[in-house]
Amino acid sequence: MDGQQARYSVGIDLGTTNIVLAWLDLQQAQQQLEPVPALQVMDIPQLTTPGAIEARKQLPSFMYMAHDAELQPGDLALPWTDQPSEIVGSIARHLGAKTPIRLVSSAKSWLCHSEVDRHADILPAGNQEEITRISPVQATLEYLHHLRQAWDHANPEHPLADQEVTVTIPASFDPVARELTAEAAQESGIANLTLLEEPMAAVYNWIHASGEQWRDQVNVGDIILVVDIGGGTTDFSLVAVNNDDGNLILNRIAVGEHILLGGDNMDLALAYRVKAKLEAEGKTLEPWQIQAIVQACRDAKEILLSDNDTDSVPITVPGRGSKLLGGTLRGELTRDEVQQSLMEGFFPLVDIEDHPRQSRRSALTQRGLPYAQDPAISRHLAGFLSRQHDAADDVLSDDPLAPAAPASFIRPTAILLNGGVLKATHLRQRLLAQINHWLTSADAEPARLLQDTDLDLAVACGASYYGFVRQGKGVRIRGGLASAYYVGIESAMPAVPGLEPPLEALCIAPFGMEEGTASAPSADEFGLVVGEPVFFRFFGSRTRRHDEVGTRLSHWHDDELSELPEIQVTLEDSSRRAGEVVMVRLASKVTEIGTLQLEAIAVGADAGEPRRWQVELDVRS
Repeated sequence: MDGQQARYSVGIDLGTTNIVLAWLDLQQAQQQLEPVPALQVMDIPQLTTPGAIEARKQLPSFMYMAHDAELQPGDLALPWTDQPSEIVGSIARHLGAKTPIRLVSSAKSWLCHSEVDRHADILPAGNQEEITRISPVQATLEYLHHLRQAWDHANPEHPLADQEVTVTIPASFDPVARELTAEAAQESGIANLTLLEEPMAAVYNWIHASGEQWRDQVNVGDIILVVDIGGGTTDFSLVAVNNDDGNLILNRIAVGEHILLGGDNMDLALAYRVKAKLEAEGKTLEPWQIQAIVQACRDAKEILLSDNDTDSVPITVPGRGSKLLGGTLRGELTRDEVQQSLMEGFFPLVDIEDHPRQSRRSALTQRGLPYAQDPAISRHLAGFLSRQHDAADDVLSDDPLAPAAPASFIRPTAILLNGGVLKATHLRQRLLAQINHWLTSADAEPARLLQDTDLDLAVACGASYYGFVRQGKGVRIRGGLASAYYVGIESAMPAVPGLEPPLEALCIAPFGMEEGTASAPSADEFGLVVGEPVFFRFFGSRTRRHDEVGTRLSHWHDDELSELPEIQVTLEDSSRRAGEVVMVRLASKVTEIGTLQLEAIAVGADAGEPRRWQVELDVRS
C-alpha cells in the first residue's frame, strides 16, 4: 500500500453455499472510546433474475455457464459493468435450478479435492461437452472479483486493494487448498491478504458480540466446542480457556477433518422424500426435475424449521409435455416430515462409541467430490471427540480442573454454533441434547450454549474483527497450524525386486506452529537431488501434537499420518550436473497467510552465501 494505512478491515466468508462481506472502520475504531468497534455487513448488489438487481447480504456461491442464445443484451448489466465476465450469485442459482447441468457449485469443496487438478477446467462436473467449463480456482476468483467490483463501486476513494482483507477458510484446509485460495484472492485484486480459519472467525465474532462480558461466560479450564454446519461442509474445532498472568487466554487445540456434509445433503434428502410421494401417486419424474425439487425443498426447509405457524409448504415441479400430467407436478412437504427426515437421518441419537460408518464401495465411480458416506453428523462428532480425547492435556495440564484420569473422549464445557443449518431451533436443541447425553453418561456436567449473533453472518464479521485484533487490539486466539507436517525421507538400501526403499517421515512443522515463524535448520543432513525432475512426499497429522521439528518416524499407524498430494519439481542449479546429490539441512517457514514452505540449505565447502531451494506445499498442473 506504499506506506498508506488501510482505512477498513474487511472480512470475507468464502462459503460453500453463500459468501458474505463485513467491514470495520479502523480509523473510526482507533478514535472512539468504546473498546468494541462497530461492524457492518455489506449489501452486495447482484442480479436475481435477468435484468433485475437487488442488494443482498449474501452472494450465493454459484456460477452459471449460459448458452450463447439464452440471454438478451442488457440482461446481465450490473451497476459497474454492462458485460460481467461471469454470471454469479442469485441469478446463477435461479437459472441453474432450471438447467442444473450448466450450474457451477461447491467450487470451495473442489478446491480442497486432492485427487483432481484444481487449475483444470472441470466445472460444472459432468460429461456435457458443449458446456463451457471453468476451474475451481477460477470460479473462486470470479466470486471474489464480483465482491471487489461491488466494494470499489460503493467505495471509490477506498478500493479493496488498499484495505486489510481477511478471507476465511475451513480449519481443515490443507496447505495446498490454503495456497490456492490465496492465489485466487490475490489474482482477483486483493493485495493485503490474511487467511483465517472459519471456526476461529466464529469465536472472534462471539468475542466481539459479547464485548467485555465474554470473560464472564467462560472460565479457566473450559473447553469450547465449535460446531460449524454450513451448506456443504461440517467442521469441528476445540478451543481451550487458560490463564496467563491472571488473564484469560484462548488456545485452539484441535481441528477435525473436512467433512463434505451439510445443508445441501439435507435438501437432497427432502427432495427424494417428495419424489417418493409423487411416484407413489403414479407420477413419473425425470432426473433433471430432482434438481428443481432440491431448490424448492431448500426454501421449504427454511420456512418449516423457522419459529412460525406454517405446517406445510407446497412443492411445485416444472414439467415438459403431456406425459407429465399437463406439465407441472405439485407436491407438499410438511413440518413433521422435515423434522423427522433431518432429526433421524442427520442427527440420530447415538452413543459416543458410535462412529461414522463406511458403506461398501463400487469399483467404478464417476469423478466427483469425496462426500461423506455416513450422513449422521452426530456420529462424525462422536468420532471427532473420541479421537481428540487428549487434545487439552498440554494446555490444561497445570490446571486443577483438568481431568486426572484418561477419558475416552474430550468433554467440552461450552458449545459455540455456527452455520446456517443451525439457525433452526429444533436442530440446535437436538445437537445440544446429544452432546449433553454423552457428557452426563460420563458423569460430566452438561455443556452450556454460548450465545452468538446471526449464524449466517458470524464468520464474515469475525474475520473483519480479526483485522482489528491483528493491530494489537482486542483478544487474539492462539492457534497456529492445525496439523503437524512431515516430509518423506527415502532410506538408502540395496535394490530388492518388488520392494520400495523404506520411508521415514521427518517432522518439518509441529502442531501449533504460528504464522510468520520459521524453524532453525535441521541438525541432520540429507541428500537432495538437483537438476532433474524429482518428487516430494508430504504427510499431515491432526493427532500427533508432541512431535517437534526434526522428529523422525520410521513407522506409523494409518490413522496417524495422512499423505498429501506429492509435489513434482526440478530444483535448478546451473553449477552442478543434472542428478547430482547435494547435502542439505532442512528448515521450514509458515507464511503470514498460513502456507508452509520447506527450504533446503546446501552445506559443505561452498564459499559465500549457501545455495537455497524452496518448495511450497502446493500443486501446479
